[in-house]
Amino acid sequence: MGGHVTGAVTALASELPDWVTLLRAPNPGPMTLDGTNTWLLRAAPGEPAVVVDPGPADEGHLATIAARGPVGLVLITHGHPDHTDGSARLHELLGGAHVLAADPAHTIGGEPLTDPDEHFGGFGLTIRLLATPGHTADSVCFLVEHGGRQVVLTGDTILGRGTTVVAHPDGHLGDYLASLELLAAYRGIPALPGHGPALADCGAAADFYLAHRRARLNQVRSALDEGARTAPEVVARVYTDVDRSLWWAAEWSVRAQLEYLGRESDGGTARLDRP
Repeated sequence: MGGHVTGAVTALASELPDWVTLLRAPNPGPMTLDGTNTWLLRAAPGEPAVVVDPGPADEGHLATIAARGPVGLVLITHGHPDHTDGSARLHELLGGAHVLAADPAHTIGGEPLTDPDEHFGGFGLTIRLLATPGHTADSVCFLVEHGGRQVVLTGDTILGRGTTVVAHPDGHLGDYLASLELLAAYRGIPALPGHGPALADCGAAADFYLAHRRARLNQVRSALDEGARTAPEVVARVYTDVDRSLWWAAEWSVRAQLEYLGRESDGGTARLDRP
């Protein structure tokens, strides 16, 4: 369970509600998988759509989103550039549709998403904000319902393939574990991730992520007991199954794990010497 995961962690969604459309940005890479997923949600023909995560500042991708108008609202799952760099330009192309995010720096034309259990409707959809910090401090998910069906838009908190990083120091592992426990309650509801394919069961994916994170923590504890003193040394012992070109990202997660273990031990500091 603690090994490197590259495939889907639960069954893929065989079909999605007909009010869900995926528009994938052309920015594939080791961290973005096939590219950033922009999700377009439209309750009925002619109704303004809700867009989740504009993606990068790629003019062709943004033009594709705008061509699916009308769009009444843009939502942001977290502030990483591969999800938000296109926000300002999309705001222009859409004629001023509000862009709402937890972080005021990524909010355009409206108020930041600050209520951890906020419900908002409009455009024929019912949307519930789920505060899910951990991957980043500003990470949120959205539970969306229409026509008796639900989906959870998970951003980078849960991916369609593999597992995500905890982007220390902005992201915190304790927060992330709590967020996964929250998402584990959404049994049988499809997860629409920020990267990779849609998953059939958000709750099952969250369960797998929790088990994987706890197994990694045990590996980090063992590495420390065996004498690892720095985050790079822990990475070299624990992430041997990860391509070295991605060890910089693994080090983010290791620093988050070390901080978590330090807090776990009576609020003390992590047992390592900083390089």
